[in-house]
Amino acid sequence: MPESSTSALIERKAGKAQGTPVETIDAAHYKQALRRLDAAQRRWLEQTGFEPKAGRFALLPDANGKLARVLVVIDPAEPQAALAGLPYALPQGTYHLADEGTPPADSGLAALGWALGAYRFTRYRKSERASATLAVPAAELAVLAPLVEASARVRDLVNTPTEDMGPEQLADAIKQLARAHKAKLRDWIGDELLAANFPTIHAVGRASHRAPRLVELSWGKPSDPKLVLVGKGVCFDTGGLDLKPSEGMRNMKKDMGGAAHAIALAGLVMQAKLPVRLTLLVPAVENAVAGNAMRPGEVITTRAGHTVEVDNTDAEGRLILCDAIAYGAEQQPDLLLDFATLTGAARVALGPDLPVLFANQDAIAEQLLEAGRAVADPLWRLPLWRPYRKMLDSSVADFANSGPSRHAGAITAALYLERFVPDGLPWLHLDTYSWNDTDRPGRPRGGEAQGLRACFAFLQRRYAL
Repeated sequence: MPESSTSALIERKAGKAQGTPVETIDAAHYKQALRRLDAAQRRWLEQTGFEPKAGRFALLPDANGKLARVLVVIDPAEPQAALAGLPYALPQGTYHLADEGTPPADSGLAALGWALGAYRFTRYRKSERASATLAVPAAELAVLAPLVEASARVRDLVNTPTEDMGPEQLADAIKQLARAHKAKLRDWIGDELLAANFPTIHAVGRASHRAPRLVELSWGKPSDPKLVLVGKGVCFDTGGLDLKPSEGMRNMKKDMGGAAHAIALAGLVMQAKLPVRLTLLVPAVENAVAGNAMRPGEVITTRAGHTVEVDNTDAEGRLILCDAIAYGAEQQPDLLLDFATLTGAARVALGPDLPVLFANQDAIAEQLLEAGRAVADPLWRLPLWRPYRKMLDSSVADFANSGPSRHAGAITAALYLERFVPDGLPWLHLDTYSWNDTDRPGRPRGGEAQGLRACFAFLQRRYAL
């Protein structure tokens, strides 16, 4: 785990003003904040031309010229971003959130943003310097530390190039998690998938020089409610024989972002010891090109017995997920939740930051949406509009994995997956980008955890201790 993320927050001792105070203000309260400063500090702000615009900060000296206070301008509409730009912008040292903020920052979200802003992916390049640290109360740190670690795990897994994060390495990450929490682990590799009736996972991954696999982690008491988590693990997606153009292929190491989320969420569930019987399922493949690659027009009989015509080899994620979902449904869980970087249509609809939620029950959908709002990790629900099933009609199979229409791509993908969920089984599907295209405070360019904290908060409420 990146040292910058895990060490950016430290415990603040009770009753101690640990380090330099960071005071939050906005433009509307700037004059009020000035009244709390001494004349020299006010003169410093005036002479340096400081303007109270969101994201800007000022280092205020004391009478001896030492750093006495940091003034940072926030946008109250983005509480997580309040301190997110500071860990590398401030001098190294320890800071704490001042009580005098006008408006005061949400301390938990501000500290989370600080830690996420301190993240650096250092596997191949060291950070130029250590981040500044933020001292937070012990109780707050206990809540935040697992979330920061889980978010960093998602980022690390997604950021790692495919040469070092193929199906085997993704399975290794799950094995490490299993060892840490004394969970059971099982996997099916290569032709074992065919023998065990996982034909679509095999079909997608068979052209790679690295064998496809399905990894299963099991944890918890048999008497507890069954929870199944599924994550799309396409470690690289060329598009198959329906080859992507170069710009569409450039960042396809991130196509295992759904698996990264499911792995991180499983870790949070086990670390919190939620009273569930957990199954984590990750179908891990590379969608590659070779003489034995899956071809457009092929018909595959899936694990669930449905025949599927391969209309497009670049709609491979739903193929590997459908066998995993069918297998998870066989376990008759209380809830089935899957993550996938599934469609570009979801990004066209909602942009890169807002994951799409699909659900087959209104009640659990609203519970998850509310949990996301409560922890500032928003999702947006799109409908399972069943009349659109006809867009996946096939003349030779029960249905196709894609169709000629470019309309409603995220919905038709979710409708495809829904066919493998038995009636009455609560199911949630997150179509997530798992990526930041640009650098922003708290959101460095590269892999990103989206919807992770929302799902964990939802599970904490659903399976309250």
